[in-house]
Amino acid sequence: MMFACEAFGARYLDYATDYRVMCEAQMAIAAEYGFDYVHTMSDPACEAADCGASISYFENQPPAINENAALLADKSMLSGLRVPSPADVGRMNNRLKALQCYQERIGDQLIVEGWVEGPIAEAADLRGINTLMMDFYDDPAFVRDLLEFVTALEIDFARLQVQAGAVQIGIGDAAASLVGPSIYEEFVWPYEKRMVDSLHAMGLIVKLHICGNTTRILEPMGRLGCDIVEIDYPVSMTIAREAMGPGAVLAGNADPVRAVCDSTPDDIPIILREIHRQAGARYVLSAGCEIPRGTPPENLRAFVEYAKTSKPEVTI
Repeated sequence: MMFACEAFGARYLDYATDYRVMCEAQMAIAAEYGFDYVHTMSDPACEAADCGASISYFENQPPAINENAALLADKSMLSGLRVPSPADVGRMNNRLKALQCYQERIGDQLIVEGWVEGPIAEAADLRGINTLMMDFYDDPAFVRDLLEFVTALEIDFARLQVQAGAVQIGIGDAAASLVGPSIYEEFVWPYEKRMVDSLHAMGLIVKLHICGNTTRILEPMGRLGCDIVEIDYPVSMTIAREAMGPGAVLAGNADPVRAVCDSTPDDIPIILREIHRQAGARYVLSAGCEIPRGTPPENLRAFVEYAKTSKPEVTI
């Protein structure tokens, strides 16, 4: 995201709010480095903004939720909240226009990925992450009502993205790494599962990304049935493979900073080869999370070169 925007020479404010800038940047970087997909994610505040949440915008940083002014600081507001319609305006509509742009410009030459927030991530955007963590204990019924709302919102949004041209949907549920296994199993997993199943019913490839250390919830993550599970760098790929079994398609988990940005072209193949060894077959080469801006182009080229030359018997 930020690497693509910087390489294209645009302000991040424009990348996040103007689909034309995003599409041009994504297509340019895919052509420059030989990537096999383009995507529509710029920040996690898209759906929340259209719900009416208070969002801060910055010239060269991603938009951010104003947690101190959370939309659902008053829980009673949930009963009057309605799923936004992105048919004409708003940030959700901007994402739909990006997908339409990709369809017109590149068709099926590259994988086109849409994006939705996962249940707990979107709930945190609307309620405030710190408050939500207390709600699990103080008012579990409210949490379930909130998760029902956001799950319906995201499924509807995904359906519109399919119509606009997405063939793959990424689910970003970063906040899931902050809860323990029992809360994840009881509150989060059922709604993630409903979302995954609904997206599969639409004919989509589903990729799950949960930032951070997900070691304690790897096994139930594997039971969601996602087509691709992206593993962030704090997690051992060996442990992830053991937890999810040989059938899961894993992606990741090179450290975006130390292994990619701050490394060297000579070291990158060594790092990737070890991750590849741990992941085994059914593996998608990628960093654990976003490649940061400022990454030397030669490092990214070394990353791509490894993908092109690695042994076929351990790739998909």
